[in-house]
Amino acid sequence: MVTGRRTRASHLDIHQAHLQRRIDEAGGAITIKELRAELADRGHQVPYTSLRDWARSRLQWPDAPARAATAPSVRAVVGWITRHPDTLTEDETTQFKAVLVTCPELDQAHDLVRDFARMLALRTGADLPDWINTARTAQLPGITGFAHGLTTDLAAVTAGLTVRWSSGGTEGAVNRVKKIKRQLYSRAGFELLHKMILLQ
Repeated sequence: MVTGRRTRASHLDIHQAHLQRRIDEAGGAITIKELRAELADRGHQVPYTSLRDWARSRLQWPDAPARAATAPSVRAVVGWITRHPDTLTEDETTQFKAVLVTCPELDQAHDLVRDFARMLALRTGADLPDWINTARTAQLPGITGFAHGLTTDLAAVTAGLTVRWSSGGTEGAVNRVKKIKRQLYSRAGFELLHKMILLQ
């Protein structure tokens, strides 16, 4: 808990004693998501991010120096989630499974990432609405926001996950021209720019 400075009062303060007792009873092996579910069972619906930010300044988890010393880095875990399972070594697979067992939120995120990758690979854009609903229900920071963003142009995203045509080649050519233009800015005129683009 942060000490030495005043913390602003919150409507969640009335739950502090209960939540701290649950953390102590579980020996620290309880997640924000599980605490949020307990509050929901008691009739208090709280957004995940609000509870997480409040818990950082009001609640205390037991220290676990030995486990923290051997814990994989965030970069490593993100790589395990986003890479194809067949590219993971045996040791990475073992560590990854241990992480997923320890953190249900990461396990959910892993399933959602895999399902989205499957849609990309198999061109099953018709499954996108169901994926978005699942992602929203999970209430995972980052993924929930990503899912909401997809709905702003759902038809285009669905087509991108369904049809085999892509504007990637055109976008790449445009970006290449922009790069050459930036390199020659204030150094040459249109004629040289034209020749360099043709040579590329």
